[in-house]
Amino acid sequence: MDSLAEALLAGADAAELERLELPGTYLAAHLRAEDVGMFGDAEDKDVRRSLRVGPVPMPDLAPDEVLVAVMASSINYNTVWSATFAPVPTFEFLKRYGRQGGFAARHDRPYQVLGSDGAGVVVRTGAGVRRWRTGDHVVVSCVQVDEQEPATHADAMLGGEQRIWGYETNFGGLAHYAVVRASQLLPKPSHLTWEEAASVLLTATTSYRMLVSENGARIKQGDIVLIWGATGGLGAYAVQLVKNAGGIPVGVVGSAYKAEVLRRLGCDIVIDRTEIGIDGDAPLSPQDTIDAGKRLGREIRRQVGEDPHVVFDYIGRATFGISVFVVRKGGMVVTCGSSTGYDHHFDNRYLWMNLKRIVGCHAANLQEQAECNRLFGLGLLSPAVSAVYPLSEVGEATRLVQRNQHIGKVGVLCMAPREGLGVTDRKTRARIGEERINLLRGAGVPDRPLPSPVLEGVGRP
Repeated sequence: MDSLAEALLAGADAAELERLELPGTYLAAHLRAEDVGMFGDAEDKDVRRSLRVGPVPMPDLAPDEVLVAVMASSINYNTVWSATFAPVPTFEFLKRYGRQGGFAARHDRPYQVLGSDGAGVVVRTGAGVRRWRTGDHVVVSCVQVDEQEPATHADAMLGGEQRIWGYETNFGGLAHYAVVRASQLLPKPSHLTWEEAASVLLTATTSYRMLVSENGARIKQGDIVLIWGATGGLGAYAVQLVKNAGGIPVGVVGSAYKAEVLRRLGCDIVIDRTEIGIDGDAPLSPQDTIDAGKRLGREIRRQVGEDPHVVFDYIGRATFGISVFVVRKGGMVVTCGSSTGYDHHFDNRYLWMNLKRIVGCHAANLQEQAECNRLFGLGLLSPAVSAVYPLSEVGEATRLVQRNQHIGKVGVLCMAPREGLGVTDRKTRARIGEERINLLRGAGVPDRPLPSPVLEGVGRP
């Protein structure tokens, strides 16, 4: 570990941190451009083969950028896409970005540091940074925007130069250090550990935009919300958001184990899709889609009495046709991601003749992220981290997500030497309670014990 990292972990103040030189290299999980094509036509593109952990050069900072010492990060599905070089190698994004010249050229390297989540400490700021100082504890948004682009000031997600950090850019969060724009930072909730805080921003804020924001479904009290993959990273936060909004979450999962986890987390209605003949990730034929939608609709009406107002779908190809079919007349399907494939098929008659709507969401703008981050600070939302790996085992952590064997979020310790560090407000943590902060901890695989039941609603203090 370099001298700056050692001083940081020893509790050095901001003045001392600024006196120390930055290391010339740092440890990072990265891909190599020379490995593009390594999987060929292999059916199983095992990410453990492509992900490397080793030293990479330290880049220069642009005037509007901040260097963060990353204490912890987490795995998102875009790391799986990057590490499988599919649907396109992310080096193509870096080349395109690099052609802009100037500081953008730094991103076009023969390696890419991955990771779109992070929590850590500011150790350097560019000359144009105003709101952040060395020593600040921060969480990092995955959204990089161009503040000089007009669309950014209406909704940052509409900007043509909007990129996902650590996926469409270099120098991501699965590393000891990360380069981010100042506009990507928010204050770290002070009662959370590094690994808890690092499990939040990408998935929780995406779920917030999809469900709560005026750019998404704008759910209200009494709304029935069907949530596919309700124990995944996005789904576990969606359940909490629906509960906090006074809605009725209907969680769909793919195993009895996940169904039991979801019940213990306080989800109102739990459906194991295998019990109603909806299994696997392969797309269904048009008739099979309708038949599956009828079975799911009957089960929802049996348990709730009505069709859902909103369907929350990040699964994609395997579920989207069912989502369009099953949502009520005038209802909304809100979608992002598509972990089973982007090529969605649905019967348009059920959309246009029933006045249904489809809304696409992608991450969240900074205001939406700030609103969601505030809910974590108040203890109204809780992290969904279930398992934590060291950076040296990032391949195993990503493989868990690739094979859909995880629950909630999989955390990664970067510079932090162990779990449980980073809490500066123990009074708030004690008030909320450990059992509510760690709703999914230890519920990653079937041979681990299930979390304790939560009877009064998910994440409430």
